[in-house]
Amino acid sequence: MEDTNNTTGVYFILLGLFNRTQTHQFLFSMVLIIFFTSLMGNGLMILLIHADPRLHTPMYFLLSQLSFMDMMLVSTIVPKMAANYLMDTKSISPIGCGAQIFLFLTLGGGECFLLAAMSYDRYVAVCHPLRYPILMSQRLCLLMTVGSWLFGGIDGLMQAGATLSFPYCHSKEINHFFCEAPSLVRLACADTTIFEFFMYICCILMLLIPLSLILTSYSLILVAVLHMQSAAARKKAFTTCSSHLAVVGLFYGTLMFIYMRPKSYRSVDHDKVVSAFYTIFTPVLNPLIYSVRNKEVKGALRRWLVKSFMCYKL
Repeated sequence: MEDTNNTTGVYFILLGLFNRTQTHQFLFSMVLIIFFTSLMGNGLMILLIHADPRLHTPMYFLLSQLSFMDMMLVSTIVPKMAANYLMDTKSISPIGCGAQIFLFLTLGGGECFLLAAMSYDRYVAVCHPLRYPILMSQRLCLLMTVGSWLFGGIDGLMQAGATLSFPYCHSKEINHFFCEAPSLVRLACADTTIFEFFMYICCILMLLIPLSLILTSYSLILVAVLHMQSAAARKKAFTTCSSHLAVVGLFYGTLMFIYMRPKSYRSVDHDKVVSAFYTIFTPVLNPLIYSVRNKEVKGALRRWLVKSFMCYKL
């Protein structure tokens, strides 16, 4: 009789994103370039925010946390995928699979709440600039950051534990390039209806609640900006907020496509492509979006380069 035991001692097989064709080898090389670019871009953003006293504000502290989460996200997914591809292996242990699910959901959920915190920061800065130091105090900023990590961690721990508790007694092949809860649950040889309903509720809490706070904040910001008399102030507010909204749209759009569609509309190939977008490509876009259109970040980069050059000459 076929063993229907739990995942203990059973290695899953990740079918991956690429095969051995020249086109896919080129795409794999591009993914590696994007991976290292993401690490360098987000690492540089964290360095600039830490090194430049002018960026020691709640907005940039939250931005440094976003960059740190993005660095961890790509490091959770890409190295294992690259190692499997280069070594021509596809296996991943249950512990490794659970770690990927936990870290992915922790970081994804954390970013949801962190983006909501950043939208509140922009709302206070635009709508209540004189009360900004009080309404956006250092203590509140730290609490929102810790809360983002905590909520994400709780969601990740619950879903990773529940996913790996199912028996996987038939195919162990995961048609994905990393362990993602929806892809793994498809392989369970048990009734997962209750868990899928629970996962759907978690998605609503982790996605729609922060998103509603973000939309409320930016709606109030839009009303305030339209009533501004100064054209320069309107331009600055629009520039800053449009960068935030671009990041929110990229992140939330892809996550909702994966986690909130009905089963009947799901395609494994589409899911893999969209998952690649928000786990690999979005993290490299965030520092670009926030740096290219942000004069303070560009100024900090120039000062850091000048300082580094002067130190090198000495």
